[in-house]
Amino acid sequence: MRRDPDARGRRPLDLHREPRRRGGPWRRTAHVLPPHVPGLAGGASGAPARARSVAARVTFTRYVRPYGEVRAIMIDRAHGRVANRNPFEFADAAEVERAFAGLRSLDPAEWAAAFGAVATEHAERARAAEGRGDPATAKTEWLAAYNFERVARYPAPSSPAKAAAYARERAHYANAARFFDPPLEIVRIPFRGRPGEGAEIVAHLRLPRGRARPPLVMHWGGIDSYKEDRRVEPYLERGLAVLALDMPGTGEAPLRGSLDAERLWDPLFDWAVARGDVDGTRVAIVGGSTGGYWATKLAHTHRERIRAAVNHGGPVHEAFTERWIERSQRGDYPFELVETLAWAFGLGGPEEYVAFAPRLSLLEQGLLDRPCAALLCVNGVDDTVFPIADHELLLRHGEPKAARFFPGGHMGNTPQTTPTIVGWVDRELRR
Repeated sequence: MRRDPDARGRRPLDLHREPRRRGGPWRRTAHVLPPHVPGLAGGASGAPARARSVAARVTFTRYVRPYGEVRAIMIDRAHGRVANRNPFEFADAAEVERAFAGLRSLDPAEWAAAFGAVATEHAERARAAEGRGDPATAKTEWLAAYNFERVARYPAPSSPAKAAAYARERAHYANAARFFDPPLEIVRIPFRGRPGEGAEIVAHLRLPRGRARPPLVMHWGGIDSYKEDRRVEPYLERGLAVLALDMPGTGEAPLRGSLDAERLWDPLFDWAVARGDVDGTRVAIVGGSTGGYWATKLAHTHRERIRAAVNHGGPVHEAFTERWIERSQRGDYPFELVETLAWAFGLGGPEEYVAFAPRLSLLEQGLLDRPCAALLCVNGVDDTVFPIADHELLLRHGEPKAARFFPGGHMGNTPQTTPTIVGWVDRELRR
């Protein structure tokens, strides 16, 4: 079997192993490890040590959402019947329904084939448009091809079929990006990691027109939304440069998530300072969903290197508790939320994630009362993926922070959400 090239440092993981009861709960006993303590053996990489004594035993109920419910949720998103359309930004809803018509389960190979077939149709039309000299249509068709391959690997490239879909997704996006204005540059930044980690960070840089050495926004998403999925035009319109990247454990990131994966950003901050066409002394960071966790952590651990940080819907503390993880399986996320979190952190499945997750708490790590960079907290008040309580917790600790809570679910998607974030970032970078 071909090894997934994007799975550096991860142990093999089958996200699609069916439990004994389809579409229902099953119970596993998991070990909960104590919060990370500096100097504790195994704490540097953050990998859970099975031989270590455990603080407690808990019973975790794993829930597998029935295929019919997944299909309904995804079709509602494709039609825009709910605020969160992820991952259907450039996808036609009728074509999404056509792909689902041939599916009967969440089998990863069948899933990737169904949506990949639609992507192939759009890629063929894109090539034909280029051949007749129609760049506008070519761009539109390449974006649709990219989007359907994004759905084909959704939520993560955790199987050979989905890994292949992600490779095609990147290729189609690169074809679409040839028509972007301002243009997109793929940058490769050396990364000196640990054995088994990658040697470079692959990121997408876009510079605004007509501004010399603009401030820089580093922008990343969560467990299923990668650098190709960052929509940066609102920042470019304000004269800000944007570097889109993958958070640890996702996309082409060279390392998995861990207790110290914030080291991914050290060479990025150095690169920004050394690069002559951006102002590396004026850097903001924006993390969406799970990526908001890393933005919050960096605001405390690397505050001298950034002017502003945004946690847009990310976890902090409560989201890492067993009670919340179990509850979140039945929330807004269409399917395989906990499995995909485990994938991003290089763990062997939901039970290992439940055991390891409490150590990720920024409260337990002792960071929240330390000085931090300017931090904006944004989320939906009814988020069922990561609780609004985590953002309220940030407001009760450490230095004063800005916050804007919106109606609705995960990330509080409203017409005002993105303008609120972009405007705040712009003001902080102009101080």
